[in-house]
Amino acid sequence: MNIDNAMKYAKNILETIGNTPLVKINKLTEDCNATILAKVETFNPGNSVKDRMAVKMIEDAEADGRLQPGGTIIEGTSGNTGMGLALGAIIKGYKLVCVISDKQSKEKIDILRAVGAEVIVCPTNVEPSDPRSYYSVSKRLAEETPNAWYVNQYDNPSNSLAHYEQTGPEIWEQTEGKITHFVVGVGTGGTISGVGKYLKEKNPNIKIWGIDTYGSVFKKYHETGEFDENEIYPYITEGIGEDILPKNVDFSIIDGFTKVTDKDAAVYTRKLAKEEGIFVGNSAGAAIKGLLQLKEHFTKDDVVVVLFHDSGSRYVAKMFNDDWMRERGFLDVEVTKAEDLIENHISQPLVTLKTEELVSHAIERMKKYKISQIPVEDVNGFVGSVNESDLLMAYISDRKMSDLPVKEVMGAPFPIVAKDTPVAKLSKLITRENDAVLVDLGNDTYHIITKHDIISAI
Repeated sequence: MNIDNAMKYAKNILETIGNTPLVKINKLTEDCNATILAKVETFNPGNSVKDRMAVKMIEDAEADGRLQPGGTIIEGTSGNTGMGLALGAIIKGYKLVCVISDKQSKEKIDILRAVGAEVIVCPTNVEPSDPRSYYSVSKRLAEETPNAWYVNQYDNPSNSLAHYEQTGPEIWEQTEGKITHFVVGVGTGGTISGVGKYLKEKNPNIKIWGIDTYGSVFKKYHETGEFDENEIYPYITEGIGEDILPKNVDFSIIDGFTKVTDKDAAVYTRKLAKEEGIFVGNSAGAAIKGLLQLKEHFTKDDVVVVLFHDSGSRYVAKMFNDDWMRERGFLDVEVTKAEDLIENHISQPLVTLKTEELVSHAIERMKKYKISQIPVEDVNGFVGSVNESDLLMAYISDRKMSDLPVKEVMGAPFPIVAKDTPVAKLSKLITRENDAVLVDLGNDTYHIITKHDIISAI
């Protein structure tokens, strides 16, 4: 007997790509009339939908000679395509260089290095044509490296073809052709264009919806045909949205876009984990929130499929970290009183000055602690305050003032409030003339509330 014929196993890890499950979403979509099903792509071996197109792009490049034996694969990636390429490179014997932007999570960079990729990190906030951008750097490296192949997932037709051949047919078969809407985040455009093309060929009435983010050009371009550079600005959400128009985005297939904020994407990423038990990434949070924004388009007989791109393991230090969320004002915490405003920095000691300390000490303390205002005290308590604007103006008018005692330049003391003071009342105490308020926490302990604290809580 041939033992191989009797056992069922994959000959290598690449053969486990695809056939990911379709999972019903329940709690988060209670207000939706339709049946909502998630295509959970984290079940791929590289934990993302990008495994499909990464291997397809490699195999097509091998077939037509663009990728030669022993060659080097070079690609600009947000992390997930890099992981798929890494799996292909390992099995097929290639080197891999991934060029990634610095807004991507540390986990993505660490994972790529763990699977043998060389990772080059580039700045996010530069134009695509800037020589420092990850688009430009990846192209330059491909030109300079012998026997190299530049993948270019944005314009590589094998990207969308992978989803036309694999993801689309899977969804059609899993829903027995009952799917009425497909909702997915749009980055390179390969997933929405490939899946959308297949589904519309099966049933032209199926609606294809793209999820975009603020800071990206897709939605307006689809609706008006205008590429508006004023729409381009930095955003936090990873994996979706672009400041370019990739060739893989087939706008004729897409019925519409909805934009999701960075905060909503992050909040709903966490909700998926806590309320559905689905531990997926940032773009999945954007996708489910975008779906909820589209719910008026669905009826009780509709079957809506939303695709979740990648795993939550890529975002443990970001969306799944309370401190990271709190710093950006993304935690849905009710802020009603003074002590709520200082919750995230209450453990830090209050920085103060004594009346007889020099102005130069005040300047140094502001630089050291990166603060803009400091209360001044003497043996009897708080008697004044200094802020960076007043110090700067005074220093410009008289350079010798740095040797003066603080009491010579200080302003009025900050108002002191109880820790249960309502935020609305407290906010009125912070004016153009008064930068901060001190909170009495009891036991002769005080903390400071600034304009920044109030803005962060809005």
